[in-house]
Amino acid sequence: MKILISFVLLVCSAFPALAQVKSLVHKEEKRRYLVYTPASYASQPQKTFPVVFNFHGSGMTMAEQMLYTQMNRAADRHQFIVVYPLGIKQDWNVGFGMSYLEGTDDIGFTEALLDRLKQDYRVDGQRVYATGLSRGGFFALRVAAELPHLFAAVASAGGPMPEPVVQHHVKPGKVGVLLIHGTADQVVAYGGKATGYLSAEDSHRYWVKWNGLAAAAERRRVIDADAGDGTDVTWVEQGDGRLSVALATVRDGGHTWPGADPFNVGLPIGKTTRDVDANEVIWQFFDRHRR
Repeated sequence: MKILISFVLLVCSAFPALAQVKSLVHKEEKRRYLVYTPASYASQPQKTFPVVFNFHGSGMTMAEQMLYTQMNRAADRHQFIVVYPLGIKQDWNVGFGMSYLEGTDDIGFTEALLDRLKQDYRVDGQRVYATGLSRGGFFALRVAAELPHLFAAVASAGGPMPEPVVQHHVKPGKVGVLLIHGTADQVVAYGGKATGYLSAEDSHRYWVKWNGLAAAAERRRVIDADAGDGTDVTWVEQGDGRLSVALATVRDGGHTWPGADPFNVGLPIGKTTRDVDANEVIWQFFDRHRR
């Protein structure tokens, strides 16, 4: 994936008014992030805009996350700001490989970054969301657990609930949660990993219970918009009209971002479903949630 960096930088330089690389200092560490504003931002000076944090996977950069997910296109269609933060050593602290409490303060960085965005951009504070892929998805769920007073909803692709987040989850706030996971994912197992992370289905049940939605009716549907892609998506959701928890199970899907261009970085990432576009379903889910 490293070979894509020069192309990404070219894309960023071609749109200097819309995609900007910025930085802030948090705990004496310079932290970088990439901000994309939709085309409508400049033409509507009185409007405040939702913001979506899009966290990269382990070993990826913020530019690679932007290029792979192509969320900027959805930002233009639906008029929201996207920020792509960069983790230290291209990683996020979810309690794997580092101390959950004493390791990198990525939660503090996320808070500081949101404060900076509110200073620099017209951000709708009631419509702040987070998503991510793989390690970034794990971290989006930590954000839901630790910053429920700031984020209205999160969506994780290929990253179910980490055990360390479960163990340290004490804040009572409720956050909408969407989980997207392929059953053939060979990087992060759909069925979970003992002492590491819950299964996709247990993660769904965890958030349903946490958000007090166990009594809500379960809505289930199967999506097979592309009969030739070798996958289909089972969408299960429970909600009360204000708050929802959903699980999108991609049958035979791999460790990928649904709807993205297939790529291979030498890992067993598997099939990319064409039955749903992750950016569209994530935004539709976010758009129903307010802080």
